[in-house]
Amino acid sequence: RRPPRSTPKPSSAASDVYKRQGINAEYMGLIPMDIYKDASSLSENGKKFQELEWKYGCHNYYPLPVVLKRGEGIFLYDVDDKRYMDFLSGYSALNQGHCHPKIVKAAIQQLQTLTLTARAFFNNKLGPAEEFMAKLGGYDKCIFMNTGVEGGETAIKFARRWGYVKKKIPDNKAKVIFCNGNFWGRTIAACGSSDDPERYRQFGPFDGLNFELIDFNNVAALEKKLSEDPNICAFMVEPIQGEAGVVVPDEGYLKKCRELCTKYNVLLICDEIQTGMGRTGKLFCYEWDGIKPDMAILGKALAGGIMPVSAVLANNDIMENIHPGDHGSTYGGNPLAAEVAMTSVKVLLEEKMVENSLELGEYFRKQLGEIKSPIIKCVRGRGLFNAMVLNEGAWQFCLNMVKRGMLAKPTHENIVRFSPPLIITKAQIDEAVKLIAEGIKELEVQIKEGKLKQHQISDQTQQKVCLLYTSPSPRDQRGSRMPSSA
Repeated sequence: RRPPRSTPKPSSAASDVYKRQGINAEYMGLIPMDIYKDASSLSENGKKFQELEWKYGCHNYYPLPVVLKRGEGIFLYDVDDKRYMDFLSGYSALNQGHCHPKIVKAAIQQLQTLTLTARAFFNNKLGPAEEFMAKLGGYDKCIFMNTGVEGGETAIKFARRWGYVKKKIPDNKAKVIFCNGNFWGRTIAACGSSDDPERYRQFGPFDGLNFELIDFNNVAALEKKLSEDPNICAFMVEPIQGEAGVVVPDEGYLKKCRELCTKYNVLLICDEIQTGMGRTGKLFCYEWDGIKPDMAILGKALAGGIMPVSAVLANNDIMENIHPGDHGSTYGGNPLAAEVAMTSVKVLLEEKMVENSLELGEYFRKQLGEIKSPIIKCVRGRGLFNAMVLNEGAWQFCLNMVKRGMLAKPTHENIVRFSPPLIITKAQIDEAVKLIAEGIKELEVQIKEGKLKQHQISDQTQQKVCLLYTSPSPRDQRGSRMPSSA
């Protein structure tokens, strides 16, 4: 159980209490959020769209100052027709590239035929898509949902039911284990499983979820938990932690997790929403360890950036505990989503994007390693899922790249993720590396001259400004929330 948390009442000025806790003063409504409207790189045409989002939209994201209107392949174009290389890929939702013609064609044809029946009826697209996905992963069944976080919620729900029916866990006692640094969305359950204050602060209470945390890449911590508590029904883990900064675990980590989950009769759930669909150089990232989880959660690139589609793959021992009325979604498994998902995966396989990710990912990391700079700490990743860890200045670096026609986003104050579409070519990688090297050189000068733009809370300095949704608050507060067993 987590002890209750208390947050001081906001005052007219940012108090020392907020500063100590790393609470974003702008987020708390204490001082204006003018930095949200950083328009330094925008034309007058771009500024008007930024102003509309500011005035009428919820301020739940902190975008880079670029306004986009069109995408094709690995490129994006802004409202003034400036071209950018996309090295974010919609957080890996665009593995197939922007507006892939085969996926767009399939979507248009289905849009003109049948889009939604709800699950009150059968349709001629869902069954074939379920068969295709189940066989692709080597599972008995597939259930389609919409967003990735719905896939996570579905997996947890199904794991609990399995725990009560198959493992005979007493009612309302089932527990699920997660890792520190995890990220799988922003629903209440996702927030309740996080050790990041930016996720859970003032969204509680979370008592009763029966979620517990251990350190990522710590097999001993996992075994300690599993051996001590027979009420654990599942361990849900990202094969590589994306939002945490493309954190790659030790070789064999997932294999050992698989062995422990089997030993203690606990379901292993792999969150493949970002890492799946070829992103890491394998169709599923868990294949790197030669294992098969009890459940695999898919999303993002499953629909090629056309629409939200997610899926959970599992065998009958899990799936057949769910009966009519137990779970559902009006849009889940709709004919349009089913057709788009099948086409998106077929395109990925037929055009050998998985192989391209493996080959060019290795080449990309090697080329990045050739950039010599005192502010680069390391480069890490698998396939075309990579990150560059800097000493500081990730946000400023990304602003530098906007000027050069390349888009990437930071996570935390010092990590930049590089995840281009899997259709990228070697020549385009070479061009990108050249731009990155230029951006790093400019950053060196900016650091030397004290001209950094810092828009995130630093784990060390707890800067006042923190609007970028991927930036966590200081994690030393997690002990007052969910103590780690490590």
